[in-house]
Amino acid sequence: MTYEHEMAQALLLAESALADDDVPVGAIVIDPDGVVIGRGRNTRERDGDPTGHAEIVAIREAAAVRGEWRLEGCTLVVTLEPCTMCAGAIVSARLERLVFGAFDDKAGAVGSLWDVVRDRRLNHRPQVVSGVLAEQSAAMLQAFFAHHRKD
Repeated sequence: MTYEHEMAQALLLAESALADDDVPVGAIVIDPDGVVIGRGRNTRERDGDPTGHAEIVAIREAAAVRGEWRLEGCTLVVTLEPCTMCAGAIVSARLERLVFGAFDDKAGAVGSLWDVVRDRRLNHRPQVVSGVLAEQSAAMLQAFFAHHRKD
């Protein structure tokens, strides 16, 4: 499975974060049958919440839909490599798989700076698929930050 269709959905969510002048990151959680049960985008600026990362928002929604915190068998698709907080949440939620687009050289915790989700000391390690539609995700992020550097 290439996850390009799912990543395209996450990219649309990322784009919607721009309306609140937030970093354009989007995420979805897919259940084992391929049904989207969680959607998220960065909401830090809108909500004034430092935990308002796309992954956390999507994981919370998926857990509410399932009625439990364990998201076994589910896949998280996110446009940007998760940070340490989000990587920890992915492990804690027992997600089966993580799919992400662009690597994050400044805060990435799935191979760039750290590799939290594959740390053998943890009780759960999801499968990882990286680089899905990475160019589109990176371009959106680069445009966002270029615009903010001019202001």
